[in-house]
Amino acid sequence: MTHLQAGLSPETLEKARLELNENPDTLHQDIQEVRDMVITRPDIGFLRTDDAFILRFLRARKFHHFEAFRLLAQYFEYRQQNLDMFKSFKATDPGIKQALKDGFPGGLANLDHYGRKILVLFAANWDQSRYTLVDILRAILLSLEAMIEDPELQVNGFVLIIDWSNFTFKQASKLTPSMLRLAIEGLQDSFPARFGGIHFVNQPWYIHALYTVIRPFLKEKTRKRIFLHGNNLNSLHQLIHPEILPSEFGGMLPPYDMGTWARTLLDHEYDDDSEYNVDSYSMPMKEVEKELSPKSMKRSQSVVDPTVLKRMDKNEEENMQPLLSLD
Repeated sequence: MTHLQAGLSPETLEKARLELNENPDTLHQDIQEVRDMVITRPDIGFLRTDDAFILRFLRARKFHHFEAFRLLAQYFEYRQQNLDMFKSFKATDPGIKQALKDGFPGGLANLDHYGRKILVLFAANWDQSRYTLVDILRAILLSLEAMIEDPELQVNGFVLIIDWSNFTFKQASKLTPSMLRLAIEGLQDSFPARFGGIHFVNQPWYIHALYTVIRPFLKEKTRKRIFLHGNNLNSLHQLIHPEILPSEFGGMLPPYDMGTWARTLLDHEYDDDSEYNVDSYSMPMKEVEKELSPKSMKRSQSVVDPTVLKRMDKNEEENMQPLLSLD
């Protein structure tokens, strides 16, 4: 075992060997082979190429060198192309802070039986008057950046549960194709996290409609890990034990405290509420976490036509077969 594996338990070390092809004898060579590819993309500013950083990309791609490098390149390219998202990229940023305090995202205290971190989102908590969908995406990405520092989670990964209860049609209409694509690119294509399952619960018919919009942009591997439970929490409990779930998901634990993860990131600044309004808010220009290329990609702001959604059969979601794949 090398110093780069020092944070792993014996069980996780064995899992890394068997499932991710991680070999302590060739670990430094694997990392160097990825690092050597950096010169092939002079258009990208690779701001970090240290051993520990590259290792998380190798783990995310099961030590396939080229795939790990491609993910590394996409990670930095995404930040260059969406530079505004990463200005003031910190928990105390007004938009990120409000999203965090409303549970975007939340994180359960207990890991699942595979050692994965369980993230939760309660979609109806989104307060459109206080922060944007982009702020929610930024809060999720910032949270993942903090969590992925844990080498155990680099190997074991994450599970996401999204509760769509009381998420209105008006809120859903704000999920534009460009916004959905931005989220997919940021989470699926450009971040070194292993998602073992994405669970929808209590989803209304129009969320099913939105899923059909984004499905073509999802990798086949991702599609197989999306499970649509509807109101059937028993099917959720077959995959995630109710003993570690809060009561909102039919679990045995008390209701989830939305501020749990926010308090971890914000610490003593959690209760420092400054006035924030979406209409008047603009991200400060002077505080950028790290220097990035000024290249910026403009995205179209087309929206889902509500008349298309209305034509969807409201009972269609009941007929949709669940998709599931477990590691």
